Amino acid sequence: MPGSTTVSTGRVSAPSAEQSRFRPELQGVRALASVLVVVYHVWLDRISGGVDVFFLVSGFLITGQLYRASLRGRIELRPIWGRMIKRLFPAAMTVLLTVTVASALLLPEDRWFQTVREVFASALFYENWQLAADSVDYFAQHNGASVVQHFWSLSVQGQFYLLWPLVFVALGLAVRRFGWPLRRTVNVMLVALFTASLAYSVYLTAADQQLAYFHGLTRVWEFALGGLMAMFLDAFVLPRRLRVLLGWIGVAGLVLCGIVLRVDTVFPGFIALWPTLSAGLVLVAGQTGSGLGADRWLSSKPLGYLGKISFSLYLWHWPVLVFYLILRVREQVGLLGGAVILGVSFGLSVLTYHFVENPIRLSEIGTVKRWGAYRFGLVALVPVLVAAGLWGGYTTAEANYSIALGDPDHPGALAQSPGFVYRGSPSPRVVPPTLKLPEDWAGIDSDNCTTSPRDEELDICTQSPAGRPAKRVVLVGDSHIQQYLAAFLPLVRSKGWQVTAMLKGACPFSAASELMPGDEACTSWNEAAADEIVAMHPDAVVAQGSLNTGAGVTETTPPGLLTQWSRLARAGIPVVALRDSPRFSFDVAACVAERTPGDPACGRDREDLLPADPSYSAVPEIPGNVSFLDFTDYLCTGEVCPATVGNVLVYMDDNHVTATFLTTLSPILDQEMTAALHW
Repeated sequence: MPGSTTVSTGRVSAPSAEQSRFRPELQGVRALASVLVVVYHVWLDRISGGVDVFFLVSGFLITGQLYRASLRGRIELRPIWGRMIKRLFPAAMTVLLTVTVASALLLPEDRWFQTVREVFASALFYENWQLAADSVDYFAQHNGASVVQHFWSLSVQGQFYLLWPLVFVALGLAVRRFGWPLRRTVNVMLVALFTASLAYSVYLTAADQQLAYFHGLTRVWEFALGGLMAMFLDAFVLPRRLRVLLGWIGVAGLVLCGIVLRVDTVFPGFIALWPTLSAGLVLVAGQTGSGLGADRWLSSKPLGYLGKISFSLYLWHWPVLVFYLILRVREQVGLLGGAVILGVSFGLSVLTYHFVENPIRLSEIGTVKRWGAYRFGLVALVPVLVAAGLWGGYTTAEANYSIALGDPDHPGALAQSPGFVYRGSPSPRVVPPTLKLPEDWAGIDSDNCTTSPRDEELDICTQSPAGRPAKRVVLVGDSHIQQYLAAFLPLVRSKGWQVTAMLKGACPFSAASELMPGDEACTSWNEAAADEIVAMHPDAVVAQGSLNTGAGVTETTPPGLLTQWSRLARAGIPVVALRDSPRFSFDVAACVAERTPGDPACGRDREDLLPADPSYSAVPEIPGNVSFLDFTDYLCTGEVCPATVGNVLVYMDDNHVTATFLTTLSPILDQEMTAALHW
């Protein structure tokens, strides 16, 4: 039969007891995990480890089902996936569609692109990979908390439900082909997957914890552990007193995990064994029959009901929390606010369960017609994709703007030039629109990039003029140098310059890792970049001349910068060192979105952000090849650093300057750089 496989069962017995013996505890564990997730998020601003419990329980249930199906000789994929659609899609798509509409009405415009992207990722069950990609994208790391980012765990579960039956189908074919005993083969597979995935999880968590947290392969071991429990729990029975003790130890472990550990910074390495093994202890304890057992509490009607609505509760609580913080203009939730969030989330969950989830689950969808569940899934999915697509199309159209250099309505930096007279419209729109801000970066097309043989993380991107370059300029450093690409790229066309960029987030051009001390990847990247620059021997290198490492007056010129400048001096390469832009203690663009572009509250006194004299002015023995350029007077007036200058928004967050503003700086940069280098 299509979508099924037949396997030889051998002389084995099915672990059939787990469904009848442990089901009440599973419901209670789900309920407890959901409540912990919600309470920790809302009141403690922490992660509980409850998601790891969901993975364990999912592995426990589906592994038992697939094993018993294998014993019967057939795994039918179509019904398995159809049941998954009936289980996940009703609540998930209801929440996504509602959140999409609410987001378009309530979210600040600068979060629209991110939200549209993540709604698509959530609806198509790859949100974990979207967040994993963003975690290694330096610029995406500045994104705010998405209203659907919690769908990452549902995406992992969806991927598991899709792939796990295929694994058992392949395993069944191997069992039939080679005559292996089914139970032993399944156990060997589960142990192998558990070991390999846990080892990879430990490695990647140590190397890149943010990437590891969302990476699907670092979570396989949690499902495999649940599968092992499904295979072995029926093999032994412990004394009642011991099971009572283990049950309460497991409950205590679940409750305390998020309090004792900073789950968001140490998971999912071996530390994630804490919540998964705690849940495992509850399952091992099973039905103790004791009035003192944790199972009596976990099997109670209130927790049983919470277990039923736990899926909807998990889906609703996060967007309700995010919308509350946005509408109340707060970063944390108080006791009363938390109670409101919990109440609203609970109410929405009850409505979703009784009027969406349960009716569809009990319906004949997928039972009367072979492909009914799949047609239902399509009907549920399409409105979400259409709504997100329409919103994304509107967002793209609104953000599709451009201003020409010399635009009289938007002089930008030119408005700070001596003798400037404004000749534009009386009340022009301030640009860029806030919804464009996350994308308002200048860059060089990836087709014009190559990877350095000296360091695989060093990309060398070059924008060349039509003919022979008049000058060759290299920009090297982190995002505070990348932002100046917006000022340099127009000179490729107007002056015939060739502009090359070597960029790495949070890694200024220095002999040391200045922003993240001890970061060997940054240090080796800088060494490779210096080698490449010496080999290229450009007409000038543009790098940072100072670093503002925090909000307020923190400007420094570390010795590592001078070390690199000296190396280039020995190679006869001029260096243009730029003074760093100021850092604010708040998101300037968000302030403008909440207030108005000209609101003084969105600016700060210049003396509170920068010292009167740049830090490099006090550094002795500056190499002779270095020229300094300070554009602070174009970002700020003599007294204030405002949010807008010349009808252009200066900052896209708390420290990065918009590409739109720096484009208006291009003619000024041309003049000052030409004068400094005597070109």
